[in-house]
Amino acid sequence: MPSSWRAFTLGCLSLLVGASAMSAPQSASLWQARQERALRMSQSIMHEADRQQGLLARYDVMYDAYRSHADPSFHRIFDQYLSWYLTFIGDYPAASAMFSIKQTLLPGDRASPLSTPGESARPALEAIPGLARNYRAVFFNEAHNVPLTRTLTVQLLGKLRAEGFGYFAAETLSRADTGLQARGYPVAQSGFYTEEPISAEMVRTALKLGFKVIAYEAGPDAVGDERETEQARNLCRQVFQNDPHARLVVDAGYAHILESGKFLGGSSMAEHLHRLCGIDPLTVEQTTMFPHQSAGDNHPYYVAVMQKLRPTVPIVFENKANAPWSLRAGYDVSVFFPPQVLRHGRPTWLALGGLRKPRYIGGDHCLDRYPCLIEARYADEGADAIPADRLVLAPMAVGNFPGYSVPFVRNTPSGDLYLRPGKYRLTYQDDNGHRWGRREITVR
Repeated sequence: MPSSWRAFTLGCLSLLVGASAMSAPQSASLWQARQERALRMSQSIMHEADRQQGLLARYDVMYDAYRSHADPSFHRIFDQYLSWYLTFIGDYPAASAMFSIKQTLLPGDRASPLSTPGESARPALEAIPGLARNYRAVFFNEAHNVPLTRTLTVQLLGKLRAEGFGYFAAETLSRADTGLQARGYPVAQSGFYTEEPISAEMVRTALKLGFKVIAYEAGPDAVGDERETEQARNLCRQVFQNDPHARLVVDAGYAHILESGKFLGGSSMAEHLHRLCGIDPLTVEQTTMFPHQSAGDNHPYYVAVMQKLRPTVPIVFENKANAPWSLRAGYDVSVFFPPQVLRHGRPTWLALGGLRKPRYIGGDHCLDRYPCLIEARYADEGADAIPADRLVLAPMAVGNFPGYSVPFVRNTPSGDLYLRPGKYRLTYQDDNGHRWGRREITVR
């Protein structure tokens, strides 16, 4: 288990304890003690899952633990962990439903762009490269259990490379994987979130485009402000002190990219970076204005924008002077993602704006051995590569959340893999990690 996972979960605990203590019926100290016990229990379950052979076996350990414990303080922590694993096996709707942060209008939020004179919507894919032109760094944030919030970053990497950006850093990456740059694709040891195919595709895309890819995570014992400071120091040392002309793209979680304001009892990585080496990044906020599985969790501005403009691609707002709109201070621009559309039970945003195509996959090669994990790897990558996409087929109807929610066609489990044009190796695996089938396909 990479150090970044432990650091992130300890940081998460600080956020969750603070947020939940205000609404907890018992005292804040008692609630914090229960949450700390829940974190220790969650870590123990994760270690047990990691000892299993195969991704589905690991997921089954997580799911069994979820069903066996009813304590709300445990679920407040563990639901997020299980949500990550649901993204790993490609069940994105279930992952979003398992853990969701309700978005509300907060004091200090700016007025809606719909009610601000001069604001107009532009496709984010067109606007952000222009906004980034005069910056040495562009920071994107993501919601770790909602890979939709990684899709725009993947699409923008080519445009930012053309603008002269040459370094890419991701919070998830482990410095222990010293062969990543030469190998050209992520493996299990590359990081934690890179087990999810869109995250892996983001790193793979950066490598293929010629970015120098940087792991900047802090040590395993650094939490809170200490972690933020060490992350910023690592970026300064590896990028800007090493190359005075460097231009950097960063993918990080949530408020690590906040440019001002309190974060985890101190300052964010982005604010520390500015203090340590004078870098003022363009900060692109992507964790608020996206479609939640429960419509009641959507931000009220998001609901109004979707109802009025009905966008089909991610959008941002700019005024007549081309200054971008952001919901909150500390970020430069907020991205609005369009409503989710499902095809054969899977979200069409997996197409990455047209870079990938849906390839229908039936259950005939599963040989009635269910659940059946289907993985598609690029033909020119090794068997250790994180797949371009994964799909679990199982003989149960859609909606048996939080199990494997897959569609049926003619009473047979089936679905779509989303793949770029090219050649792939498909492998078939059961929930004990046994691979019994393999075939090659070409996506034209």
